[in-house]
Amino acid sequence: MAAPKCGEKAPFGYRRALLSGRSPPPAPPPTSAGRTLGIAMDLESIPPITGAWAALTLGVALLEHTHLVSSFQLFYTPALVFRKYQVWRLLTTFLYFGPLGLDFIFHLFFFMRYSRMLEENSFGGRSGGRAAYVVLLLFAATCLLILSPLTAQPFLGSPLAFVLVYIWSRRNRHVRLSLFGLLVVTAPYLPWSLVIFGWLLHGSLRAVVGDISGIFVGHLYYFLVDVWPREFRSGGRNLLATPRFLIRLLDGPIEDQ
Repeated sequence: MAAPKCGEKAPFGYRRALLSGRSPPPAPPPTSAGRTLGIAMDLESIPPITGAWAALTLGVALLEHTHLVSSFQLFYTPALVFRKYQVWRLLTTFLYFGPLGLDFIFHLFFFMRYSRMLEENSFGGRSGGRAAYVVLLLFAATCLLILSPLTAQPFLGSPLAFVLVYIWSRRNRHVRLSLFGLLVVTAPYLPWSLVIFGWLLHGSLRAVVGDISGIFVGHLYYFLVDVWPREFRSGGRNLLATPRFLIRLLDGPIEDQ
């Protein structure tokens, strides 16, 4: 509880504590209205692409939970997409993290955490940043869809999250992280530490094949965007340069160079 300002009359509890030599009483807990306002302000601070993706993910989970759709209608398989023209599976495979529950909450939080950090830090505050982040998601999604028949992964939300984790870890290589309160690692080792932990938890390498494919796609993006232009100065350029029309669409007008 803050001390009263000059000219203000101290509340009775505060004055009594001072006279008795005890510490002032603690501030009252926030009201339900205050907590609601805090949650609303935190939601408003979520960057738009991450927020839209999270909203779609939650919407799909609610539809499945209320039996309006089935998980069998959401997974990706080339035969149903290209022969039966069920093209929505190209998107829903990235939006389904399983039925509502603790596992779903963990996966959604995991995805939002690293998506938000990338969108705000690596892509935020620069011209065309929002469009560049969309290019990253489109590139990663396309690569994972191509690899899906090889890895036998019907749902690709977790591999996509590992793409984001890998890129964040490479761009924040000096950050130290506590892994489940058991081990401290630097950021570049985070994706592989999570893979090893998942392997030990499930007892099968097959359970983490999708996560490994996410690391592979993340490294491919990192090489094309970050390594190639830096190391090959004589002719190297960003091979995934953001189209100008997409910048105009998502970030507003741009000045011609």
